Amino acid sequence: MTFSLWSLSEPAQGERDSLSGSCNACLHNTSAALPSSRDTPSPIDPESIQVPLSYEPDPADLALSSVPGQEMFDPRKRKFSAEELKPQPMIKKARKVFIPEDLKDDRYWARRRKNNVAAKRSRDARRLKENQIAIRASFLEKENAALRVEVADLRKELGRCKNVVAKYEARHGPL
Repeated sequence: MTFSLWSLSEPAQGERDSLSGSCNACLHNTSAALPSSRDTPSPIDPESIQVPLSYEPDPADLALSSVPGQEMFDPRKRKFSAEELKPQPMIKKARKVFIPEDLKDDRYWARRRKNNVAAKRSRDARRLKENQIAIRASFLEKENAALRVEVADLRKELGRCKNVVAKYEARHGPL
């Protein structure tokens, strides 16, 4: 049999039959299968990994999580800092102070209008951020599920490869 672990050419039919079998065999002792120079993989930048994922968020959700007139929110690219994701403390509302009608002059109403606009802006910004975080979480859950499937597939493939190597070593001695 001319089977090399490094060239992984397709074995002939008779060899294929003798190598096929359960993937449960030899799921340990991987250090013997690889030369020492290949024991540790080279580091990979996690940001450069692209996960094949068909994720199309609802356009209505994207509209609710994007600032009008600015670039559309992309949950695949936007990452939130730990500070942004930290829960905000609940602030107790101050007791309302009754203002008599005779003190409600133009300056008072100007301050009220200004405060109402600021409160609306603050609520809108908070709602926008909450929507963005929810959409990003949805994307990450789908990406996580896809990665789990990929890991399961890779583990199955690894089991098959270990089985092939174990059968080869049983017939021809250690590599």
